Amino acid sequence: MPTVTEAHDRVAWNSFLASPALPDGRSGRQPFRPFLQSWEMGEVYRDVGNEIVRLEIRERNELIGICFGHIVPARRGRHLSIPYGPILGTGGWGLLLEELTHFAKDAGCTFIRMSPFLPLHHGSTELTMTQQGFRPSPLHLLAEHLWYLPLVEPDPWANTCHTEPVEVSTHAGNGLLRRAQDDTLPMTKEDIFKEMRATTRNLIRRAENEDVTITVSDDPIRDMPLFLALHDETRKRHGFTPYTDAFFHAQLKHFPSPSSQFPVPSSPSCSLYLAHYQNEVIAASIHMHFAGETSYHHGASSQKYRNIPASYLLQWHAIQDALARSDHIYNFWGIAPLSRDEQAIFLQEKQPKGSWGIPLSPCKKIACPARHPFAGVTTFKTGFGGKLLELQHCMDLPLSPTYYLTRSFETLRKWRRGF
Repeated sequence: MPTVTEAHDRVAWNSFLASPALPDGRSGRQPFRPFLQSWEMGEVYRDVGNEIVRLEIRERNELIGICFGHIVPARRGRHLSIPYGPILGTGGWGLLLEELTHFAKDAGCTFIRMSPFLPLHHGSTELTMTQQGFRPSPLHLLAEHLWYLPLVEPDPWANTCHTEPVEVSTHAGNGLLRRAQDDTLPMTKEDIFKEMRATTRNLIRRAENEDVTITVSDDPIRDMPLFLALHDETRKRHGFTPYTDAFFHAQLKHFPSPSSQFPVPSSPSCSLYLAHYQNEVIAASIHMHFAGETSYHHGASSQKYRNIPASYLLQWHAIQDALARSDHIYNFWGIAPLSRDEQAIFLQEKQPKGSWGIPLSPCKKIACPARHPFAGVTTFKTGFGGKLLELQHCMDLPLSPTYYLTRSFETLRKWRRGF
């Protein structure tokens, strides 16, 4: 019978998260390795004043699951947040939820918000959560529509859900299916560059011709003010709610720069990229590295030089660095949800010619609503080619009648923000 206890071993935790999913049904778990469930993310949230919980699930003394969560002391409703977790197969769910509920109630939470990193329509998990009393959240906790590039390994996300592949029309009419059988081949930078949208390739070349240079900070803590200044400018320009400066500092503290070009897979790290133009830093981004995956987590740019496509060259450098590390995934993170609305022709007009891979979505054709708050960033990210992974929507477990006040407030907020 599985047991659930508090976790104390950082190495065992991260090694479990970084290791491949086991094939047997007893201890087989999801094939994803989200860095938000790493030990270090708990330390980040602890540093910014959030109470955290780390639970491990064992069967016959073998580690079969982990779950990190943190208390969100929001005025709209204090709750326990589980970011992209738990990492668990089919066993131990009931015991885990029992422990999480005890922790959340003791901490004065009115609900638990869980956002598992699992593909849409992952039936067993959705059924388990519904049976335990969860209901769909009015808001998303994290990105649920991910755009990513498989890199040198065969795409480890390609067989994670059994849905029909998306067909995306292009100028040549080839769509995302043209190179489906090439998925098992290692990609080169020439392959990836060729599969980008033509506009994206041109903007990368233009940034190079404009003498934009990209560097990776050798001391991200020292250079953090450069990123923060641009991030504050970007926040004001786009009107989003940002992470705090303390959060960024804590993240760089606990996710240090890679100790070498080939970091240890189970040692999370991050890189601060800086784009320089005319002796100024005009764009910056923070990329997280864990278990052979690079994630584009935070980005910022200058309005002063908005016509200089530095961010395109910055991303291209980060992708090439990921290839050099033999990473298997480059995760752009969230884009706008893609719909079948034929009037929203975003991807059908702008999808890169011959984009490579089998996207994971049940839709036949996909398009992006032009007025969605993420429409602009969707244009940017999808231009590099890649695939769509649609995740399960986050779920709430009410613990108090006051949860429904929070739910009403968040439903209104969602409508006002245009999601």
